[in-house]
Amino acid sequence: MKNTTLLYLSILFLSITNAFAQRYTAIKGRVCSADGKPVESVTIGITNTSLGTTTDADGHFQFNKIKSGTYTVKVTAIGLMPEEKLVTVTAGTIAVLNFTLKENANQLNEVAISDTRKRYKVDNPSPGLRLGEPLLQVPQNIQVVTSDQLKDQQVFNMLEGASRNVSGLVLQDHWGNYALIYGRGDRIASFRNGMNIEATWGPLNEDMSFVDRIEFVKGPAGFMLANGNPSGFYNVVTKKPTGLTRQSFDFTTGSFNTYRGTADLDGNITSNGKLQYRLNLMGQMAESFRPCDFTNRFDVAPVLRYKFDDKNTLTAEYTYQFQRMNAFGTAYLFSTKGYKDLPRDFTNAPSNTPAANIYDHSAYLTFEHKFNDKWKVTAQGAYFNYKQIGYSYWISSIKNNGDIDRSLGLWDAVNRNKFGQAFVNGELRTGAVIHRILGGLDIGDKYYIADYNQSGSLDPVTPFNIYHPNNGAVTLPTFDRATPLSERGKNTISTEKYQSVYLQDELGFFNQQLRLTLAGRFTHATTLDPYSGSTNNRQVTPRVGLSYSVDDATSFYGVYDQAFLPQNGNIFGGGKVKPVTGNNLELGIKRDWFGGKWSTSLSVYQILKNNQLVADPDKHGDPSASYMIQLGQTKTSGIEFDARGEIITGLSLMVNYAYTNSEISKDTDPANIGTPVPGFAKHVSNGWLTYRLQHGTLKGVGLSAGYMLQVDRRPWSLSGPADMPNYFRLDGGASYQLKKFSLALNVNNLLDAYLISGGHEDYLNAAGGTVYNWQAEAPRNFRLSLGYRF
Repeated sequence: MKNTTLLYLSILFLSITNAFAQRYTAIKGRVCSADGKPVESVTIGITNTSLGTTTDADGHFQFNKIKSGTYTVKVTAIGLMPEEKLVTVTAGTIAVLNFTLKENANQLNEVAISDTRKRYKVDNPSPGLRLGEPLLQVPQNIQVVTSDQLKDQQVFNMLEGASRNVSGLVLQDHWGNYALIYGRGDRIASFRNGMNIEATWGPLNEDMSFVDRIEFVKGPAGFMLANGNPSGFYNVVTKKPTGLTRQSFDFTTGSFNTYRGTADLDGNITSNGKLQYRLNLMGQMAESFRPCDFTNRFDVAPVLRYKFDDKNTLTAEYTYQFQRMNAFGTAYLFSTKGYKDLPRDFTNAPSNTPAANIYDHSAYLTFEHKFNDKWKVTAQGAYFNYKQIGYSYWISSIKNNGDIDRSLGLWDAVNRNKFGQAFVNGELRTGAVIHRILGGLDIGDKYYIADYNQSGSLDPVTPFNIYHPNNGAVTLPTFDRATPLSERGKNTISTEKYQSVYLQDELGFFNQQLRLTLAGRFTHATTLDPYSGSTNNRQVTPRVGLSYSVDDATSFYGVYDQAFLPQNGNIFGGGKVKPVTGNNLELGIKRDWFGGKWSTSLSVYQILKNNQLVADPDKHGDPSASYMIQLGQTKTSGIEFDARGEIITGLSLMVNYAYTNSEISKDTDPANIGTPVPGFAKHVSNGWLTYRLQHGTLKGVGLSAGYMLQVDRRPWSLSGPADMPNYFRLDGGASYQLKKFSLALNVNNLLDAYLISGGHEDYLNAAGGTVYNWQAEAPRNFRLSLGYRF
């Protein structure tokens, strides 16, 4: 702490002594419609330069590091006449330039409907990330996936490849209810609207119908939460009212008897625009390429926002998701001979496997108060209630001849989370130094109870043979549901409660050209779980970042951040589980190209993590046990590259590549040192290219193609050889937009390859041999969507 204080004072002194050196100015402003409403995504450029940007959700824009002089600032948007204004700027000042478009909000909405371009690039984080500055200036790798991009790929939910749009991410095995996404050597946490909602077996993965964007934050992020995984997190941002009146409807059909309908209704309830609404609806019925498998779901997501005035806003949001599906675990395949030993449409499940129901409720209440243009306070609370009435399918044993003993158990569960947050963003100046201040507190209370202790064999007399299957109806075990879950699951309750306060100061020197971030967070977290008992942790986690803008489009950064993660698990012999502690050291470069139309980022990093839990390869005489072991220290390092945006008019590109190496660096067992950590792929690359014709008789026709590549994959267990097959998937699509109508056809897995995910290697075999289990992905399949907007 003493050294940090000296560094702070030294830099402050140097900045003051250089206050009279050559300084640059800035130009900022706002674009509004004729009826006074902010206009988002309008292009702002400075003529005769390469500088360009777009307005944010509040209509604001800003250019930094502008030399003194007179400039012409131009506002352009598809279907609108461009507007220009002259502005003269002098050294060390910020010039303010506002535009009022001739069209009102509804007219601008019509223009937006006719725009056939897709937006893959985002310049600013959502308010939920609290940063209040452009992504280009943040000293961290943050990638944003837009709803436009997800719609181009016809992604329905978090289990269907949303992670392909970000470097280094791998979707691991799943049970059909929650998304298990790995990045930088471990599972990344799931956030929604800035709150950490991750649970051991949840939450229910978000349907994309109510999602505005997904922000992937690489590495620790003390400005969000310290008691999280050092590998990072993803933040799902839900749709909010825009103040514009617009509605859209989409209907999709496709392979495996897929039928899906969505509605997005956005508008004002009162004529003065103070009371706004957003309502998203979704209904889906879908079977599978596997026999007797299905997933049906529907969502209702209303949002109300009331603007008391220009300074005070209250937003109330509720989301309900219901999902009915086959029993959890029926998608897994098992063999002693290796991966892909069975046909990909094979199932071990009997024809009368019972279904599981999931009821997922969440509610938010957010209040924002702007003191002025520089200071704002946000307070929000949230309540999540996840209820599951289901069944869990697995196997108890397997022989080399293919005989298995199938087991079906109850999996009833309730997950209740309560959160509270309050934080303030502000800006002040001390001499020549500009301070961006962020501070606040976080409170969380997580509760989970489950009944997974009742199970029985589906094959008590005659084994089921995977090479000569009989998937007929069987006699199901008898379960007790008459006893309340609070009694049945009283020995499985796990809780986590935390309270934390944090303060961050980003010091801007030379008119924000050089930015130094100094931050710290204090967290008190208590946990309780049925295996390792209770824990009580108090931790201070510092954060130091440095970002330097070479010009208005290029920045270099470095960051050091710490995190810790309370965890639980069943260690053989009843050992106590220690929390994960870790730190991330990262360097990178970010650049916008061609007036901000597209961007690239390149980062290198190293994460040191202590006490990581992984699956215990030794079953200790209990084939059905789920023991864990705690590693000493793991080291994960890698390189990540992302590019996204509009390369030329009509041509949008997303491409990424990541090299990841994660291994045990310290351990009580010397034999483990150098062993790869489970659950990552050493080389991961993805791409998605879309081109839409802008002129001629075929105007509005679009073509798209994408790929997913994973090489040198590691299964999700510590034992066994790294023999998971490489992964390559090729997708394609075609679309057409004509005014308010759109038509899109996507074909996934064009090469009809046998693709697998979620590889394990466990010792379930009575003979002590390796048992491979995996999930097969769908063969070639299509989705056809028809949309209407007005």
